[in-house]
Amino acid sequence: MFLAFDTYYAGHTAKTVCVAFEDWQDKEPAHVYTEDRDGIEDYVSGEFYRRELPCLLSLLEKIPLEDVTAILVDGYVYLDDTGTFGLGGYLYNALGGRIPVIGVAKTNFARIETAKRALLRGDSQKPLFITAIGVDVDEATARIGSMDGPYRMPTLLKYVDTLTKA
Repeated sequence: MFLAFDTYYAGHTAKTVCVAFEDWQDKEPAHVYTEDRDGIEDYVSGEFYRRELPCLLSLLEKIPLEDVTAILVDGYVYLDDTGTFGLGGYLYNALGGRIPVIGVAKTNFARIETAKRALLRGDSQKPLFITAIGVDVDEATARIGSMDGPYRMPTLLKYVDTLTKA
């Protein structure tokens, strides 16, 4: 099973959504998990994980992890090529390195070059940026590229984003 997370913020409140799916090509989730949290920290540039990681970990407590093959996050695993962690790296460590984490970002982060891959999907000229830990970044990029949907964002990643704003 694979898990894809996203979080939406309104002031100091956050809505985190996770869609669970069985196969990379699935069109619909097998299960959806949600949680609303108050008392969310302000965003600090370069420390996004401090805001979002507690939300992900809290929701993960409600999800059986024994069959999870990988977790997808909206963001980066690494922030540079020296291995400085982004959200995905911190999540990987928080889970004891047991579950691979794949970062799928919509915007480029200039300080990272070799540890990320640009992925064009559909007819889009704007790539997604893929980073990974616990799995080869080229394999992770191929998996995200194989996901359902004709557009830049795979169907299930667009769906989780839409649910956070509902």
